[in-house]
Amino acid sequence: MTHQPMNDDQATGTFWDHLDELRGCLIRMLIAIAVLALVAFGMKETLFDIVLAPRDSSFITYRLLGVSPFSIHLMNTGLTEQFMIHMRTAVYAGVLLASPYLLYEVFRFVSPALYQNERRYAGRIVGSAYLMFIVGTLLNYFLVFPLTVRFLGTYQVSADVANMLTLQSYMDTLLMMSLVMGVVFELPVVCWVMARMGLINDRHMSQYRRHAIVIILIVAAVITPTADAFTLFVVALPIWLLYELSIAIVRMTIGNK
Repeated sequence: MTHQPMNDDQATGTFWDHLDELRGCLIRMLIAIAVLALVAFGMKETLFDIVLAPRDSSFITYRLLGVSPFSIHLMNTGLTEQFMIHMRTAVYAGVLLASPYLLYEVFRFVSPALYQNERRYAGRIVGSAYLMFIVGTLLNYFLVFPLTVRFLGTYQVSADVANMLTLQSYMDTLLMMSLVMGVVFELPVVCWVMARMGLINDRHMSQYRRHAIVIILIVAAVITPTADAFTLFVVALPIWLLYELSIAIVRMTIGNK
């Protein structure tokens, strides 16, 4: 059976037609990010109420875990630092809020060149990857980052040495860990794609489970540079569950081929 591209006119357009379409796509994406970033910038109090919430014991995660009361005070050391952090955080919020539309625009641009079956698989991959990235980011915000902040922000080698944490350090850690956890949660999607390509199978993944656990512990230790075993376990557990889920997905994928 022969499959035809979704739109023959767009699929066979000239190079300049595709370039114009790409330019229009990029402009629409930038406008969406700019509009939502401006909205986030104007909602400064709400934005930073969310971003700074994990710094004290009133955060929902600490209340559920019964953590003893604490509060981490942040400081600013640069003249323009707070304004620049406000702008950067608003842009990140704009990108995050606009991400469904951005993915739509990208998919709309490339889909005319895909066959029907390719378009279906591409839609699954993009949708699944986006969903898993959001799940990883939320898990970091509600669990991994709060535990890290609580440990490192209150850790003291001596009562005579007070912690003076900067807003820049706090924001850099939050954004870095969110990105890392989002990428780590792409594991099931990557394994599904590799299984479809015949590069991996569930038997080998099960056989090297012990090696994977060691790698997971190393990754968890890098993500959360803390010394307590509890935080390491909290981070490693969901990654290990992702690996087990990936094995099941690969097994079902091979079985359905």
